[in-house]
Amino acid sequence: MAGMTTYENLTVEHTGSTATITLSRPDKRNALSVATMGELTAALKEVGGSDALAVVLAAQGPVFSAGHNFADMKDADLATTRAVFRLCTDMMETLQTIPQPVIARVHALATAAGCQLVASCDLAVAAESAGFAIPGGKGGLFCHTPLVAVARNVGRKRALEFALSGDVIDAATAERWGLINHVVPDDQLDDAVAELVARVTRGSAYSRSLGKRAFYAQIGLDQRAAYDLAVEIMAAAALTPDAQEGIGAFLAKRRPQFGSTPQG
Repeated sequence: MAGMTTYENLTVEHTGSTATITLSRPDKRNALSVATMGELTAALKEVGGSDALAVVLAAQGPVFSAGHNFADMKDADLATTRAVFRLCTDMMETLQTIPQPVIARVHALATAAGCQLVASCDLAVAAESAGFAIPGGKGGLFCHTPLVAVARNVGRKRALEFALSGDVIDAATAERWGLINHVVPDDQLDDAVAELVARVTRGSAYSRSLGKRAFYAQIGLDQRAAYDLAVEIMAAAALTPDAQEGIGAFLAKRRPQFGSTPQG
C-alpha cells in the first residue's frame, strides 16, 4: 500500500482487506528487542488506522519469537529495564486497542514474551509443530509480564504450572488450554488463518471494532459492572447507522449494506 512505512525488523504487506505484519529477524530468533518492539508498535498503529479489516501477525524462520532480547538488559539500571517492559506492555496493549481483529499465525516455537505476544492477540492459529513456553524462571528472570497475558487466556493453575515448570507445551495442549483457537497440520496453516480471517470479517466493520473495544473494557470487571458498561455501550450502538441498517435488513428480509471502515 502506497505511503506505508518501511521497517528494518519486520515487514507489512496488504493483501485485499488483510494486513500481514511479519517479524523478519530469523537470525535473532525474532527476539523482541527494543528496536523490534518500537517498530511493531508503530506498525500496529499504522495498520490500525488503515482501511484493513484484519491483521495477521506472523514470523519468519525456525522460531516464531524467542521473547525479550537480553542484551537490552545486561548491566542495565532500573530506569532502563523499566523502560523495556513499559515498551513491551504498550506493544501488547496496542494489539488489543487497534480496531481490527489481530490473528497470530504461529508456525514454530513462541517462548517468554513471544508467548505473551500470542496470548495478547485477539485470536491465534498454530501449526502442529509449534510450541509454547514461558521458561524465565529457569534462567533466573521469572516471566512476570508474560504471565499477565497468559493467565488471562489459560487460568491460574495452568498459568502457574506453565511458568513454574518452564516446560514447552505443544500446540494441541495450547489449544486445549485456551492459549490458541486452532491447531492444524503445518501445510494447512495459511489456509486455516485465511479461513478464520474470512469468518471474523463478515458484516459491519464498525460494529466489530466497537465490540472488540468493549470486550477488553468489560472482561476484567465484576459481572454487575461489566453489565452496566455493556448496557450503555450496546444501547448507544443500537442507534448507529450500521446497527439500524442491520435491524432494518433483518425486518425486511434483505441483505444489509454496511460501511466498510473500522473505527479506532
